[in-house]
Order: sequence, then C-alpha cells, then structure tokens
Amino acid sequence: MHEEEITKMYDQKSLDTAILLKWCKLAEYDFFRLYVTHLLLYDGISHTKRNKETKKVNGHIIFRKNIYTKEIKEFLVSLVSTNQKSVIEIMEEYNIPRTTIYKWLRKH
Repeated sequence: MHEEEITKMYDQKSLDTAILLKWCKLAEYDFFRLYVTHLLLYDGISHTKRNKETKKVNGHIIFRKNIYTKEIKEFLVSLVSTNQKSVIEIMEEYNIPRTTIYKWLRKH
C-alpha cells in the first residue's frame, strides 16, 4: 500500500468495516470502541438477566451511571467545551442529569 492510498482512505467520509478491522489489527488499537461507546448513549442499557427491558419514562431512556465510560464523558465534555452543544442540549438529547454533566466539566 502506498502513502497516496493511505491518505485517500484518511480523507474519506467513511471506511468499510473490513478495512477498519485491518487497521485495528495493524495499529493494535480498537477503533470500533469509539463507536460502540457512543452508541451506548442511544441504545440504552445493555440487556442482562436482571434487566431484560430498557426502562423508559415519557419516551426517554433511563440510563444507569455505570454506562458512562471515560470515552463517553470525554466526548460530552468536549461538546460543551468547544461550544458544539450546550449543557441543556446534552441533557435533553442524552437524558443525562445536569448535576452529572457539571461534575464532569469540573473534573475535566
């Protein structure tokens, strides 16, 4: 593979998962984790033996604290710190309590 091909891949809007898997193996880094942790915000709580149904109130998913991984916290803090989203927008979109968001902002 030539440098031009790599640059072309980097500039693409999306990348086939088979190619991304090869890059994961080459770089010894799980690039999929970035997407999986982000999807947790939309998918809700993973189904376990104790929790077979996702809890919802008024159509919003109720999240448990343990799903907020380091990557998710950093992602949401970066949205606020770069003014891409306000705290209120994050509260409404992801159903995260205001106090939780402000606690993350103080720590980061």
